[in-house]
Order: sequence, then C-alpha cells, then structure tokens
Amino acid sequence: MQSEESKNQAEEGFGLCGYILIGLSYIIVIFTFPFSLLFCIKIVKEYERAVILRLGRILSGGAKGPGLFFILPCIDQIVTTDLRTITFDVPPQEILTKDSLSITVDAVCYFRIFDPVVSVTNVENAQVSTRLLAATTLRNILGTRTLQEILQDKEIIAQNMQVPS
Repeated sequence: MQSEESKNQAEEGFGLCGYILIGLSYIIVIFTFPFSLLFCIKIVKEYERAVILRLGRILSGGAKGPGLFFILPCIDQIVTTDLRTITFDVPPQEILTKDSLSITVDAVCYFRIFDPVVSVTNVENAQVSTRLLAATTLRNILGTRTLQEILQDKEIIAQNMQVPS
C-alpha cells in the first residue's frame, strides 16, 4: 500500500531535475533582482484568471487572480482566460432540410468560461472549438426538420440549441 502512495506522490512531484531547474531559476531571479522583476511580476485583470503551468504541470490552487502574482521566468507558463461572456456570429450555413430544400441560415452565439483550469487543460482553443460546435449544432438541428417546421418552431429550436449553464 505504501508503494502505491509513494508512486502517486512521485508522479505528482517535479522530480529531481525539475526541482534543480526551479532552484536555479530562483537563484537567477535573486542575482538579477531589479531587472528580473520585469519578467516575474504579472497582473491579471478583474475579469480574467491565470492558469500557471510550472514545467508543464498546473500549480496547486488552480486558477489565480485577479491581482498581482509572481512567476518564474523560463519555468512557468501563464495562460490567461477571459471570464466575460463572449459573443460571435456564426457564419451563414448552407443547410439541406428534411424536405430537400437548401436554405442559408446564420446565428449569434454567446458563451462563458466557468472553469479556466478545465478550459486550458481539456481544450486547445476554446473559442475556435465553440465556434465550430455552434455551426455543427446549427446544421444538425435544422437538417432534421422541414422548412415549415423551421419557420413555425423558431423559439423551440432556439431552446433546443441552448446548453444549460
């Protein structure tokens, strides 16, 4: 049982080389102190959160911000995520309806990121993937209906396309 726990702890840590690199980075920051502050101090705005990756792993505590915080240059990578609601236009889509009519439909989509850590770790580019998902969902939902159903049930279709928050 102890061997499994020690393996999990070893996998969670940075390893010997990682700790050596972190220590060297701290030493370089101390020796170049006034100049290094330009690269070590980061500010995150009220509507943003920062996910800090140290040697490719997320630091404990999850997303940081808003405010001022310290990072190690060359060791830490910072990814800022906007928490405000983002809107965009879905480009016009050529859709073939159930009754074999070709229609052109566009839409407006809005989304908001609730968990910055999940957004950074699970999706490479959340905005682009949301745009593609919105266009695909629009084509899939409208492609299963006739033109008459689309014209009559606009509100029901809009509710079907919304994802519960």
